[in-house]
Amino acid sequence: MAILAGSFGALKAAALIFGVAKPIFISILIAIITYYNYDMVDPERHPKVTRNLRKEYDFIVVGGGSAGNIVANRLTENPNWSVLLLEAGGHETEITDVPILSLYLHKSKLDWKYRTQPQASACQAMVDKRCCWTRGKVIGGSSVLNTMLYIRGNRRDFDQWESFGNPGWGYEDALYYFKKSEDQRNPYLARNKRYHGTGGYLTVQDAPYNTPLGAAFLQAGEEMGYNIVDVNGEQQTGFAFYQFTMRRATRCSSAKAFLRPIRLRANFHLALWTHVTKVLIDPITKRAYGVEFIRDGRRQIVYAKKEVILSAGAINSPQLLMLSGIGPRDHLQKMGINVIKDSPGVGQNVQDHIAVGGLAFLIDYPISIVMNRLVNVNSALRYAITEDGPLTSSVGLEAVAFISTKYANQSDDWPDIEFMLTSSSTNSDGGTHVKNAHGLTDEFYNEVFGEINNRDVFGVFPMMLRPKSRGVIKLKSKNPLDYPLMYHNYLTHPDDVNVLREGVKAAIAFGETATMKQFGARFHNKPIPNCKYLPLYTDDYWNCVIRQYTMTIYHMSGSTKMGPPNDRMAVVDPELRVYGVSGLRVIDASIMPTITSGNINAPVMMIAEKGSDMIKQFWMTRSKRSTLTNFTASAG
Repeated sequence: MAILAGSFGALKAAALIFGVAKPIFISILIAIITYYNYDMVDPERHPKVTRNLRKEYDFIVVGGGSAGNIVANRLTENPNWSVLLLEAGGHETEITDVPILSLYLHKSKLDWKYRTQPQASACQAMVDKRCCWTRGKVIGGSSVLNTMLYIRGNRRDFDQWESFGNPGWGYEDALYYFKKSEDQRNPYLARNKRYHGTGGYLTVQDAPYNTPLGAAFLQAGEEMGYNIVDVNGEQQTGFAFYQFTMRRATRCSSAKAFLRPIRLRANFHLALWTHVTKVLIDPITKRAYGVEFIRDGRRQIVYAKKEVILSAGAINSPQLLMLSGIGPRDHLQKMGINVIKDSPGVGQNVQDHIAVGGLAFLIDYPISIVMNRLVNVNSALRYAITEDGPLTSSVGLEAVAFISTKYANQSDDWPDIEFMLTSSSTNSDGGTHVKNAHGLTDEFYNEVFGEINNRDVFGVFPMMLRPKSRGVIKLKSKNPLDYPLMYHNYLTHPDDVNVLREGVKAAIAFGETATMKQFGARFHNKPIPNCKYLPLYTDDYWNCVIRQYTMTIYHMSGSTKMGPPNDRMAVVDPELRVYGVSGLRVIDASIMPTITSGNINAPVMMIAEKGSDMIKQFWMTRSKRSTLTNFTASAG
């Protein structure tokens, strides 16, 4: 009875997240999970929140997301260092653990609910022509809302970073830190110790559940002339089943992986529901000495003896830098902010991966992920008791492909398009949460997808890997509670238009393979609104289409980029220290000079592992020097 009673708080949380969507099923699911897997909802397993904070810590980490949780974990390995982790959101819930429900969390209380400014270049099918930039406002950050895809990127990404003047960031350096985090559960992959690690905090595994379409995707790839590969291994080009940051049937967020194991460390303090508003910087010495934040409705201050580390993500880290006086001089002065450091690159160089949504292929067999067919009590029982079944599917994501269009070097292993191959599509939940998560207007959805609601389909989402367009993040005002202004600038570079258009053509060709035709595959060729005046399937038509249902993959990055001292737009140096201000680093996706070729959660974790080691080496070397100096003085 006590166990079942524990689910009532979860029921309330679910109601807040899901509104009226399938309330009976959600209630039953939570009760079943609570009964059979109480360890998933046991509040004592969550990171312990510190009510009474100290006035001073050695390190203050801002942001409890994919990067910040790793930094907190690694720095507290030194028992002599005190670390405070500040996070604006609250705890994960049992619902966030269920893979198939990730899109249902978008626009919930666990999401910052950011939206870009309206622009004519993309997202024309979205409400107000504004793209939705979902970001996790929860301990674990966006690793709680993402689709758990573990993709490291291409070796050339990191070698290119190093060639820009960032020593120590080449592929071999990065590979060490990828492996350090990883606990690879696929025995075939794990035995390849050159590319994979075991025993790390982050569980990486294959999906517990695939539809018959999953294997067909790989077979179709072979038909197109590609090999089946380990995309996190020696070669990226090819087709593969996805690797997921999952632990058995549930999500393995950065909080679950890196914070729960250290929740009892005496030198680790955690503050949730804590909104950091400013980094405190001495205007004379130019040293960061603490942060200001709002907690329990009160503005408070805490001090850092050694460093403040911003791990707030590609939107919030540049926002905090600018609020603290670090950024483009003209912009800060316009906002009425005292300039501590004129850093023109703050908020510039914003990059993201975009795909074309809604490329759906109807099939003749009831084998795909159709929500109203698979989300039921039997699925809930299977999920909770045997830890498999359709609820373990990551919204239908089953296979991935890295391919090269005519604009890439065909002989080189540096593809320019990623296929996300799904046993579902935009219509698979009848026009409810997927439409809402992507921000589509009712008019667009109903015209394009209304007639195929809940029909069996598979989807191909062609994602452009290395965009040349660059976005901008600016302050709306000096009020830290005002969301910043975000300009995506998608598809403003003509090369991006060309590559993404060719990706769409390749996706259509994939659906025409003999393998997929065995399922009766046929492209849902409903003409797209705003493009119907153009001859169908011409380059002009596809160029129009990609500007309609432009789907962000939520990989915002590059807004406080890393670079050498002679790069005027670099915000941090190769040690991730903010130029012009001591005692302050940025460790998150925003430091990427260029976005990696693939989903970015794994590279962000690599950056955090490497950044943590840099901090350790700096302060341990400094400590040794101090000890040696004292010893020499006493000996003299």
